[in-house]
Amino acid sequence: MRLPALRHIPGQLRFLSRTSILRADPWPLPHTPEHLASTTSPTDIPPPTPLPRPNEPLSTLRARLVYQSRKRGTLESDLILSTFAREQLPTMSEAELREYDKLLDEADWDIYYWATEERTPPERWAASSILERLKIHARNEGKVVRRMPAL
Repeated sequence: MRLPALRHIPGQLRFLSRTSILRADPWPLPHTPEHLASTTSPTDIPPPTPLPRPNEPLSTLRARLVYQSRKRGTLESDLILSTFAREQLPTMSEAELREYDKLLDEADWDIYYWATEERTPPERWAASSILERLKIHARNEGKVVRRMPAL
């Protein structure tokens, strides 16, 4: 079998193996159209069960949510959630803080894709006011330069 001719793209070096030429990449990079097409948000997985925290004071809840928003594990989620927490947490009611706490129990990439509107959230988050505020924050319509807040 003959390999297809490689086309030179100015400014790019292409190192392709025979295998990568003959079949599609089995592990596409995140955020590429191939990755989004090959993955979906799970719909059959039940919502995560949060740890019970009885009698947690409101100040402790806010401090914990700030930390959990900043230390997610992916830079994209860290940036969106930590800047959202810095701007929104001080004015949230206790009910909103509890809802945001439940949202943070979801997987990082799911939250990221829901906030950037790359994927549709499951039914349990479809009518969430917190997720709507997070979507508005992620759109960044004011073109604000955002940086990670200090811990």
